[in-house]
Amino acid sequence: MASSQCCDNPPVLNPTGGEGKVVDSFGGLKAYLAGSDESKAAVILISDVFGFESPNLRKIADNIALSGYFVVVPDFLHGDPYTPENAEKPLPEWIKSHAPKKGFEEAKPVIAALKEKGMSSVGAAGYCWGGIVVVELAKANEIQAAVVLHPGPVTVDDIKEVKCPIAILGAEIDRSAPPELVKQFEQVLAANSGVPHFVKIFPGVAHGWSVRYSHDDAAAVKSAEEALGDTINWFNKNLK
Repeated sequence: MASSQCCDNPPVLNPTGGEGKVVDSFGGLKAYLAGSDESKAAVILISDVFGFESPNLRKIADNIALSGYFVVVPDFLHGDPYTPENAEKPLPEWIKSHAPKKGFEEAKPVIAALKEKGMSSVGAAGYCWGGIVVVELAKANEIQAAVVLHPGPVTVDDIKEVKCPIAILGAEIDRSAPPELVKQFEQVLAANSGVPHFVKIFPGVAHGWSVRYSHDDAAAVKSAEEALGDTINWFNKNLK
């Protein structure tokens, strides 16, 4: 998680952004909710180090909700997103109190709350820090489908343990999950015939491209929208 790319292009956070609503507790965590309560399929979105108030992340949640999902974006960072300008808490220090393993444990009550609402299937998509959490959920068979976008440090051994359908969307320019590592992930998944998978490396983009992009950059928007389309397609194939 020490890669500076994890912190490039930080978003301007907006606690009131999005078409959905913020609730004080969903599965024990403050969360942004989008979509219909009547849906039988749910998606948990797990943020990067900048947290659940990222406008682009909430826009992604709204778009996934339009495809018929109940979407939850929990505040796994407990109101303490990484702040690059805070010299007293550099990323290695910040991560000590925000370990992905902690996010994994805190996701379980969120999944339980979704099932209590009557959701018959639950998927999860994660970005960078959140991608690590999603891999842990996929290893533990906690979810029915996973999408991992430009993950932080994930190992080949982690991917060997994945138990649910997984899509891995990587960036051509990525020090955390370089293309050669993503290709190894694909080889491991291909050898595990019991796990459906989809692996794609997006050309010309850097780590973080799918959620930390400028709306003024037409090429960046196009790549992010393509990643969103792939994410929704994967959930449509494996959750509905």
